[in-house]
Amino acid sequence: MQKIKFRLSLVVTVASLFLVNTPLFASATDDRIETAAQESYVFRTYLKGDDIKVKSQDGAATLTGSVVDDSHITLAEETVANLPGVVSVDNKLVAQSEAPAAHSDAWLMAKVKATFLFNRNLSGTGTEVNVQNGIVTLRGEATSAAQKDLATEYAQDIAGVKEVKNEMTVAAAAKEPATTTMGQKMDTMMEAIDDASVTALVKTTLMTHSSTSALNTTVKTKDGVVTLGGKAKNAAEIDLATKIATDVHGVKSVINNMTVTDTTTTQPTTRKKAAIEGC
Repeated sequence: MQKIKFRLSLVVTVASLFLVNTPLFASATDDRIETAAQESYVFRTYLKGDDIKVKSQDGAATLTGSVVDDSHITLAEETVANLPGVVSVDNKLVAQSEAPAAHSDAWLMAKVKATFLFNRNLSGTGTEVNVQNGIVTLRGEATSAAQKDLATEYAQDIAGVKEVKNEMTVAAAAKEPATTTMGQKMDTMMEAIDDASVTALVKTTLMTHSSTSALNTTVKTKDGVVTLGGKAKNAAEIDLATKIATDVHGVKSVINNMTVTDTTTTQPTTRKKAAIEGC
């Protein structure tokens, strides 16, 4: 009888410890989520001027506060959604200014600037962007002719851009071939970027480009290595997604597991896995 009582007492004790520790464990995880969000590269770099509060309960994160514009709302949500332990995100952020109409000149200017900002080879150029009647004019100084051409290519790929006039000048010192690329120099100077921020930046960049915005692409990052999944119409779309992702800040390499859907047979065909090292 005493043995039975002892066993029952032990069971009750263990159960009570489990019930007590579960909220403590959840609380510790929630604290880590809230801290990780505020200390993420995206929050400290691109959202540092915004008033964003992150509250997590059992992994369900809630974002409240205000941001400069509508694009920051999406960027904040994507970053928090990819933090370890987050199961859902309730985004209650509001923009301080009204979002410009889609494909308007103001909208196009914001999109072009955003795609330059997240690109490891363009964000350091300080490029001036002007848009009038859908025509984008770029001014400033590029470090090389290749960088100037890349700026044109990225601006042209924004949905709604009719034409790009690139009036950027190439720095005299950059006319000779450089042994180190702009991206490599920036990565050397910059601190390591957390995986949640890398994922958010890649997703946002893919959505910005008209060539990849409609792709059903999944993005996962581990130690700076980005893995893309989903479907594309052809191999060219897969290659483009890889290129765009590779150019994003913090990306060390890209593994593309996207599949090409054969519209003639309606059977998906898998493209050979591609891994491309970052610049």
